[in-house]
Amino acid sequence: MLRRASSIADAPYTNFMTPPFTIRPAGTSDVAELVDLVNAAYREHDGQQGWTTEAALLGGKRTDAEEILVALSSPTARILVGISETRIVASCRVEQHTRRDSEIGMFAVHPSFQGKGIGLELLEHGETLARVEFGAARILLYVIQQREELIAWYERHGYTPTGLNKPFPYGDERFGVPKRVDLMFMELAKEIV
Repeated sequence: MLRRASSIADAPYTNFMTPPFTIRPAGTSDVAELVDLVNAAYREHDGQQGWTTEAALLGGKRTDAEEILVALSSPTARILVGISETRIVASCRVEQHTRRDSEIGMFAVHPSFQGKGIGLELLEHGETLARVEFGAARILLYVIQQREELIAWYERHGYTPTGLNKPFPYGDERFGVPKRVDLMFMELAKEIV
C-alpha cells in the first residue's frame, strides 16, 4: 500500500490509505506555510480547534519563521512535511541530540486533517528518518504535562514517560504566552531498534 523512496532523503512517498498525501523534506520555500500550519495546529485557527490545540494553556504564536529557518539550516535536524494536493497539512521536526537519541518536535497536523491517520504516518516516517539518517536508537519527545489526551496518543504508539520533566520556558515568547503558572514538559521515549 505504501510507496517509499529508496532512501529517507529521497522522499516523497505516498500512502493510498489516507486522502492523497505525500511526505517530503521541507525546504526554505515552505517556511511561511509551515509557520501557518504549526500555529493553526497548536492555537485556535479561524475559530477551528483540533484536538492537539494548546489554546487553553497558551496564547500567542507557537512558532515563527526564524525558528523554522534555524532547523532547516541545521546539519542535525530535518523537517518533514505532509502534503495533500499542493497544501502542507502536517509537519515533523527530527533532531539528533546524542549518538543514541533523536527528538521529534514541531509535530503538527492541520485541524481539518486530524483524525485521518496522517499524524501516525508522519510520526513513523520521522522515527525511520531518525534511525536511518542519525543512527538513533531512541526517540525523545516533550509534551506539556497537562496535555493528557496527547500523552495518551503517544503512549498508544509506543512512547512511555521517562520520569524526567523539563521546566516550561516562561518568558520565551517563541513558546507562546502561558495562561497557567504550572506548565511543565514531560519527557517521553521510544526505543526504535
